[in-house]
Order: sequence, then structure tokens, then C-alpha cells
Amino acid sequence: MAEIITMPRLSDTMEEGTVATWLKKVGDAVSEGDILAEIETDKATMEFESFHEGTLLHIGIQEGEAAKVDSLLAIIGKKGEDVSALLNQNPKTTVKATEEAVEVKTSNAVETPQGVVVITMPRLSDTMEEGTVATWIKKVGDAVKEGDILAEIETDKATMEFESFNQGTLLHVGIHEGESAKVDALLAIIGPKGTDVSGFVKNYSGSTTAQSVEVAKEVVTEVVPAAKEIIAPVAAASPVKNSSDRIFISPLAKKMAQEKGVDLGQVIGSGEHGRIIKRDIENYVPSASFAHSTGLFVPAGVEQSESTPNSPMRKAIAKRLSQSKFSAPHYYLNVEFDMDNAVAFRAQFNTLPNTKISFNDMVIKAVALSLKQHPQVNGQWFDDRIQRNHHVHVGVAVAVEDGLIVPVLRFANEQSLLQINVSVKDYAQRALQKKLNQQEIEGSTFTVSNLGMFGIESFTSIINQPNGAILSVGAIVQKPVVKNGAVVPGYVMKLTMACDHRVVDGATGAQFLQTLRGFVENPVTMLV
Repeated sequence: MAEIITMPRLSDTMEEGTVATWLKKVGDAVSEGDILAEIETDKATMEFESFHEGTLLHIGIQEGEAAKVDSLLAIIGKKGEDVSALLNQNPKTTVKATEEAVEVKTSNAVETPQGVVVITMPRLSDTMEEGTVATWIKKVGDAVKEGDILAEIETDKATMEFESFNQGTLLHVGIHEGESAKVDALLAIIGPKGTDVSGFVKNYSGSTTAQSVEVAKEVVTEVVPAAKEIIAPVAAASPVKNSSDRIFISPLAKKMAQEKGVDLGQVIGSGEHGRIIKRDIENYVPSASFAHSTGLFVPAGVEQSESTPNSPMRKAIAKRLSQSKFSAPHYYLNVEFDMDNAVAFRAQFNTLPNTKISFNDMVIKAVALSLKQHPQVNGQWFDDRIQRNHHVHVGVAVAVEDGLIVPVLRFANEQSLLQINVSVKDYAQRALQKKLNQQEIEGSTFTVSNLGMFGIESFTSIINQPNGAILSVGAIVQKPVVKNGAVVPGYVMKLTMACDHRVVDGATGAQFLQTLRGFVENPVTMLV
């Protein structure tokens, strides 16, 4: 299905962008990570990369033309796909009229103090719908210069530094560390030192949202009667409480209440103006009358649970793996390798000064060398083609707090065991710190997932598309084995390769595993 690419908001102040140069033309194949165009914002000219695979079917903004953020920039889809229906919708007139009317009706809703600049959650990729503030580099009261890093923001793709395009003092933080918010939500306010923005913030974050929904609904209904069907879900998704029903609570207390399942309607705040704060949640005990009246009185125990909002990374993992599992026809090949020589080889190799490699390093090296001999297994599926790669970029699955990230060892077949060891350690450490950049987690041609260090003997993985296969590596265990007709103790390791049958046939996968067996069971051959 065709994907509409819109003009991205590449800075917090950007309202429109100009296409300086198109690096792809209509009819060109586009891979995820390819640079589509160079876009000139109000601050700089920046490369804009694609987060989709397919063919560039339509260009909506020509070189030298300017357009508002969210305008139709391009369409990517299957080669030859008919996109006339998308183009015939032509929403520009309606959207423009709506924006102008909303601007007129809300222009006096909130007056911005003199010299104050509102910073909103930026759209840092064309697929980004919300962001999470991972870390604030600046705090309220700090001086801010143009170019200073304000915060690190976690998107659905990566954690990125967000710099300021304004000078002044950080007067207000609208989204605290660990909190998520939609694109364009109030992120921060910068202005002259000492400026009181409390009234502005109250109006901006409270009544303005409700007013904007109502105004937008009224205006769009006037401009396009059919738009009632569009605006209804928006209004429903934006509940507005009367001021008398509003619960004043600190972000930390709110988070604690959600985790503990506390009904905020039953909590009495001890903070200023009755605001619920941390200690109120810590000391809260449900009253017996409330428990009885709600049917929750259980003298022998209390059922408990906690909920954690899905992070952008978790949402992205769920989306990508669901797409992979339900679109790619997975099948699995199971093998068991003799690891006696590998155990002896590693022990001897690690006696060298300043040298220590892991079994995982050995497997990655063996996989890389085997992929070089079997480009079919090193292939990728696209809607219009199968791409067999002759370069070997091995993705190494790393568990992090929010889920899983796959840094990429580029040209892994050309790296030594020591180089692989150093690279994997570096990637794993920076993955845990969320310091990997976008290039370091893109472009894999094959993936290795190892749970052996956790004692897991055998498991299956979901293919990291568009790759054609992924290898699951289990623990090395010692057990009785038959050698030369006799039962003796030996080390073995189980591996399972999940293959996309559209890319890798069964016999092809089996041949790859035979080659892999040769390297793993005789590791000295990897040094030749």
C-alpha cells in the first residue's frame, strides 16, 4: 500500500520548508535510510531520509518550491501502483481554509508574553507521532544559547539530541523526563530571565486544548460538512473537564498513582492549593467505607497490578515484529553443533595478552564468513524484488530496558575476532545508554540473537525485515554424546534459523548451516 510522505517539521520553529534538491526521482527504487531530498528550513538545509521501502511514485513539491509542514511531499509504494485516488483527494484547499479560520478564531485565545518563545515537541522523522523526553540537558532557570542541546528525545526510531534555535532563559518545562507527548505538544518555554509565564502555561495547557478542539470542529464543519466524520474521533479522544472537576497533581505523583492503581478521586492533596504530591500517594490508604461501597473490601488480601505506558521503542518493536510475523512466511531449521573444539579454541585464544573473546564473537564471525559464501541467505525481500547482498552487515540483537535494539556490524566478514569483540561490547554499552545513532542501527543484512548467556538452550526468533533470515543461538551445555561408537561427555550448542520462505528455500538454508557448522566446529579455519 502506498505511503504518503509529508513535509516534516525539522525544527521546533519550522512552519514551512523548501525542497532544495531531490536526490531521488519518480520511478527510482527507495530503500529505508536513503536520502530522498535536501530540505531548507528556517535554520539550515538538512538531508531528509526515507523510513519506507518501495518506488518513488509521486513528487508533490518540486525543487525550489516551498510548502507548509505536513503538506504532501511525496508518495512511495509498489512499482506501478495507482495513486490517483490519493492525489484526487486534494485536501489542500480544505486544510488551508480550516487553518486560516482556526487561526482567526483562536488568535486571541492565549496571549504570548513579550519575548517569550514556545518550544513544541518536534517531529524528528516522518513516521513520528509522539516523543519521550529521555533527558533534560538544561533545567529551568538555565541560560540557553542558540545551538545548545536542550534535551534528548526518544522517537520511534532512535534517541536524538534536540537543540535550541533560540536564546534566553529556560522558563518552563512542559514534558518531564520519562514522559511522552504528541508532536506539537508544549515542550518548553524560553524567554527573558524572570518572565512570569505561569498564567500563560495554565491557559496554554488547559483551556486552549479544549478550545482548539471546539473551534476546529466548528470551523471544519462550516468548511466541509463531511468533515464531521473526521473531527468526531478527535473530539472524543480529547476529553475536557470542567475546572471544578480538575485534579491538580504533580507528574511524579500521577506516575506513582498509575503504577499503584490509586483512584485519584479518593486522594486528598497536601500540596499548595490542594495539589496531590508524592507523599500523598505514598501515604494513601483506601477507606473502609469506600472499599465496602465499591465492593472492593477484601480482608484477606489485595489484588495489585501496575501499568507502564508503552514507550516509542516498545510501540515500534510491536509494529515491526507484528508486520514481520504476519507477512513473512516463517519456517525454522534446527541444528546441534559439536562445541568441543570451539571450547578448547577459545580457552587457548584467551591466553594471549590483552585478549578475550566470547563464543558469541566466534558465532558472529562464522556467520559472516558463511554469508559471504551464501548470498541467498544474505538476501532481503522487497515488494518488487529480492536483493541478494554481497556485503555482509550482521545485526546483533541487544536487550535494553525498553525492549530490543539491533546494532549493525558492517562488513563483519572482514573483521577479526578481536575487532568483533570490541565492536559488540561498545554497541551493547551504548545501546543501554541510548547513545547509538541512526546509522548504527540500520542496514543489517542478517541478524544474530543469542540467549545462551541466559541459559536458554533453544528458541526461535522473528525475522528482522527486510532480512531473509535470523539465527537464534542457544547455550553451550555438556551432555553425553556418541563419538566413534562410544558415549562420552561433550559440549553441544543448539541453533535455530528462522527463514523467510520468499527469500530462502529450505535446501538453501540447510547448505548455509552446513557451511556454518564447518567454521564453528573447526574455528581455526576462521583464522585462515
